[in-house]
Amino acid sequence: MQYKIQKIKKSEYKEVVEVWEASVRATHDFLKEEDITYFKPLILDVYLDAVDLRCVKNDEDEIIGFLGVADQSIEMLFIHPDKRGKGVGSALLKYAIEELGACKVDSNEQNPQATGFYEKFGFEVYSRSETDSSGKPYPILHMKLVNS
Repeated sequence: MQYKIQKIKKSEYKEVVEVWEASVRATHDFLKEEDITYFKPLILDVYLDAVDLRCVKNDEDEIIGFLGVADQSIEMLFIHPDKRGKGVGSALLKYAIEELGACKVDSNEQNPQATGFYEKFGFEVYSRSETDSSGKPYPILHMKLVNS
């Protein structure tokens, strides 16, 4: 299926956060409830404004997946759990690489599905951090595109 990738408007941020939360709850089972509560306002009030945002919408004009890129790094890529495995993430990742020049991504070590997804597209781990960028005890795998 061919997905149309479009820019996200600030008026759509609340919807983006809803997709983020649904995706995180479905894929980040290592996170505690207080972590989701901690990150949610940061996503809405800080992180979304710090990246170049793109999304895929369904036929009802609802966001089903989104991506954020800054400084050639994929900072966020989340798909609504009902839409996983349908090519939305692949379309967004290809767009990030081909149109936004993305060549780096960080992946939670405790989320091997995500790491495997990026590896499928030619990313390889080049370093590891014991904690995430907030200092929380979630190891991060730093990956870069090697076949570009």
